Parts: sequence; structure tokens; C-alpha cells
Amino acid sequence: MTGTIVKGIAGFYYVYVEGSGLYECKAKGAFRKAGIKPLVGDTVDINVINEENKIGNVEKIHPRKNSLVRPAVANVDQALVIFATSSPEPNFNLLDRFLVMMEYQEIPVHICFNKMDLTDDDWKNKLINIYENAGYQVHFTSAKHHDESKSDDGVAEIRELLSGKITTVAGPSGVGKSTLINNIKGDVVMETGSISEKIGRGKHTTRHSELIYLGDDTFIVDTPGFSSMYIPEFEKEDLKNCYPEFDKYSDECKFLGCVHIKEPKCGVKDAVERGDIASERYENYKLLFEEIAARRKY
Repeated sequence: MTGTIVKGIAGFYYVYVEGSGLYECKAKGAFRKAGIKPLVGDTVDINVINEENKIGNVEKIHPRKNSLVRPAVANVDQALVIFATSSPEPNFNLLDRFLVMMEYQEIPVHICFNKMDLTDDDWKNKLINIYENAGYQVHFTSAKHHDESKSDDGVAEIRELLSGKITTVAGPSGVGKSTLINNIKGDVVMETGSISEKIGRGKHTTRHSELIYLGDDTFIVDTPGFSSMYIPEFEKEDLKNCYPEFDKYSDECKFLGCVHIKEPKCGVKDAVERGDIASERYENYKLLFEEIAARRKY
């Protein structure tokens, strides 16, 4: 049988097989010997030992499309990052850190600003200008005031966006992420709650990455520890590659390999001056550049 690992903890891997439910599996010793560790999100073949108790072994891990370190998950199709339009005001530095992490790992990102009922069109347009000009799709939702009979709160749009994909979902506390996820889930509780029950019992309750089943081939993985986003280990000179909006203007730089900080005749800095690149994005770029440079000294 082929399924998806939805949680891995204490040497047990919980594999969801569409139409058959959840199996509690151990991984074959051969994986350990080869230095391979199954990840949440892996597509695997399992051998069922006991159908009644849903017990099995992981026999084979299918090739991965990608694998993330934080959260530790494989085969992610896209990321959805959720902030509030206000209350709390969006922390652009934190948002840009997440975008850099996903760009570095080549994961497409959608940005969702929740609590759209708490803001005006001017602020919404500013958020759109900053991030759509940088190449990201921006969505607005009002999860707290969600009503299934209406479609103007943005929840249906997000549900459609997630359909048929594995999506890593992130956002700081207080932005309404849990409310939004619950609205998206609607009445979907993983197979009458039995999956949550099975995963949540006894010693298997530590906080780890977990795929949440939303429907046919649709999963989300909640990203823990979002408030302290760590920039991956790469050189400061590579940071510019994680800002897609710089590409268009880097040909106008006088120097090959320009990092758009102190160099004269820089196309990116000129674009910031003209307002073609959002100053908020560029200021965060400089802060992250300095952070990586300082880290490299020690």
C-alpha cells in the first residue's frame, strides 16, 4: 500500500492511506543503515502486518521533490504565510525572513493577510504594492467573521489554493491562523477523529511537524517556532538571489556580482530610489545582509 507520512515520533511513523485510514508503522532497519530517515510528507510503501489494528512497516520511501529543515517535512508544493493586516501590525522583517527561507529552498509562497475587516483600502493597497511587486500573490481574509453562505471573506479562495497540495503554513501568534485553518477545514476531521486520537495518545504527544488532512490529496503542515525565523546557512552574497524583484534591475548594475549595498551605480538601489522596489523590502535586505555577514565572522 502507498500512503503519506503525516507524523513521525519516537520511532513510529503514522502513514495515511487514502480510503484505508491511518497505519502505525516502524521503519525498516535498512533505512537506518543507509543513514536515511523518513520525513513527514514522504510518500511511502508500507507492508501491513495487522489490518485490524492498523499496524505496518515502512518498506520504501519514494523519491522526494524537496525536503525542508524547518519544519522537517518533505514534498512540500507551496507555502502559505499568514499575518494580520493590523492588531498586530505585520512584522515585515519576520515576513521577509520567511520569504527568503522559501526562496532559498525554491518553494512557491502565497501571502495571506487576515483581519482585513480591521483595515482600509489604502493600507491594503500598500501591502499589495510591497509584495505583488516583489512577485508574490497576496490574499486577504476575515477568518473571524467567516460565513459559509458568503464568499467575500477570502476563506473559500484560500481553500481552493490549498486543494490537492501539501502546503506548509506559518504565521506569528495573534494573527488568527488557527481560526483560519479551522474555517478551511470545515467539517473535515481526519477520518472521524480516529487519526488525531491515534496520534495523540500516551507517549506520542511531543510537539513535532504534523500533516493535517484537509481532503483528497490535500494536507497542510503547521510550522512551529515561527517567531524566531533563522536564515539558512548561506553566504551573504547569495542573499540577493532570494529577492526576486532584484533580478529585473541587476543588469543595470555597473559591477558584476554587485550585492546592492555600497556599490556605486547600482540598478537595484536606483529602483528603490524611484519606488520601483519597496523601501521596506530593501531595508530588510540590508539588515539580513549584515546579520549574515556578522554570523560569518565567528
